[in-house]
Amino acid sequence: MFVGNDEHGVARHGHKRSIYTSGKSYRGNIESSDPRYSFHWVGESDQLYVFEAPIDLLSYISLHQENWRDHSYVSLCGTSEHAMLWMLEQYTRLGEIVLCLDNDDAGLKAAERLTGFLAEHGYGSIRVDHSEEKDWNDELVRACEAEEKMTMKME
Repeated sequence: MFVGNDEHGVARHGHKRSIYTSGKSYRGNIESSDPRYSFHWVGESDQLYVFEAPIDLLSYISLHQENWRDHSYVSLCGTSEHAMLWMLEQYTRLGEIVLCLDNDDAGLKAAERLTGFLAEHGYGSIRVDHSEEKDWNDELVRACEAEEKMTMKME
């Protein structure tokens, strides 16, 4: 369960994800969740990293641990801009936006749409950072598997 809080620390959004490793997994937002308050972290820098799913946000941080607390992160729980816009409205210092959406058709289209939307609203510093895999969680799994193979070779 990933919980998103409002500016007063009140839980306003919940996103469930199953942990099944085989078969059909479940993920979805809790009914009555406000999409503006999706799972997020607020740092002190001007950088906002935007993800489709909370698990990708956490996977990205696992892959890029250095100074991670300095930056801000938000999960869209899909590709809608609501949570990103709320972050930008609440924390006006956020001016450098990094779209870390999935490396699939939906993610690529959303990155293009959001880049245009942000540019139209005056945000000039927008980057897109796609994983080599389908998403950042798959990228983390691949990195862990590669590290495990390397460890096995050394033994």
